[in-house]
Amino acid sequence: MLSTETRNSKYAKIFLVAICILYFIVFLYLNQLQFSPIWDEPNFWQTSLIFSRSLIPPQTWLQDYKELNTPLPFIIFGFLEFLFKGGIFVGRLFNFFVSFLITCIIGLPINKTRINSFLALCGLISFPYYLWLSGHLYTDIIASFFVLIGFVFYIRCQHIFSGISFVLAIASRQYMLVFPVAITAYEVFNYLKIKFINNQKKQSKQQLIRILAPLIASFSIFGWFLLFKGIAPQAAITERSTPEVQLNWWSVELNNSLYFLACLGLYFVIPELILFRPKLRIKNLLTRQNIFLAAVLLFLFIIFPPLEAHGILIKVAKLLPNDFLRLTLFYFLALITCWRFFARPNLAFWILLVNSGLMIKAYPWDKYVLPLLIVFWYLKSIGILDKNIIHQRKISQFL
Repeated sequence: MLSTETRNSKYAKIFLVAICILYFIVFLYLNQLQFSPIWDEPNFWQTSLIFSRSLIPPQTWLQDYKELNTPLPFIIFGFLEFLFKGGIFVGRLFNFFVSFLITCIIGLPINKTRINSFLALCGLISFPYYLWLSGHLYTDIIASFFVLIGFVFYIRCQHIFSGISFVLAIASRQYMLVFPVAITAYEVFNYLKIKFINNQKKQSKQQLIRILAPLIASFSIFGWFLLFKGIAPQAAITERSTPEVQLNWWSVELNNSLYFLACLGLYFVIPELILFRPKLRIKNLLTRQNIFLAAVLLFLFIIFPPLEAHGILIKVAKLLPNDFLRLTLFYFLALITCWRFFARPNLAFWILLVNSGLMIKAYPWDKYVLPLLIVFWYLKSIGILDKNIIHQRKISQFL
């Protein structure tokens, strides 16, 4: 009989070969990443070329480029162009490799979680934007990678490295801020719970680090605000088509958060039900808490109907004959998301809550759910998505 370690090694090799075959097929499907630039790629590539002129970009370049998100991906693409002179292909290839690393982190089996890992990987790949963005010169994959690494270090109790990863994530996309903020909220909530409910007065050094590391990482966003003198470079705000909700600090769109919840229902909750087949009982769903959530959500949908958005979900909804049916679809998807994650204040609850809160300042687009999906599928792959990990800090305890 094979030992557990030997079996895990065997499964890991099989998974790795399968992942390599998958990415090779995608590579061929995308014309070996040699296709003409599309969508935002021409603008992103021109910005990357600015940063390819020098290994150390001066402050003026960091302030005056014409994109709405923070510059780390463009600096990376520019650095690759400075070194290899390979054009947009090298930047796409780097994104493709980073996506491959994300896939391996989530999909490669560790100990008893090999089935979870495989199913979680299937769930991630089912998101249409994941592999598509992986082969294009977009910033989402790099930002999502740093977020994922931040959570890997966080679960392993390496909080300093986790904080650094989140700083790099925010330097790649401003809205990655939600993840260290969510961890901070989760840790503060648990600290207060221990102190005032469990009457534990003594505060350990480890507790302070768990709170301060993500909090300090979150504060890095203010450095970019000071540099830009706003939420983005002024050149980008004046010359790019910027949504009104992002231009004014006081402008919010609650319907964008409702659409975000619907997207998570379509791209995570339903695939999770199909792949993992949890035992569901009607009496467990029809609780007072769930009925209250359903009523509040219905009220919000009536006041803030999410009928304007961009992405696959809104295109599918427009196939329906009227707005009532479209809103019914969105309401159902958002409701199963709320029932799935708002039952208990664990880490997933805080991640979703803070993400939904930030979406009131973001344009509603399906692809913005990608970083959250990557984090949730990672937590699902190691078996802790629904656990309160306050007393279980070492990853060996989960696997």
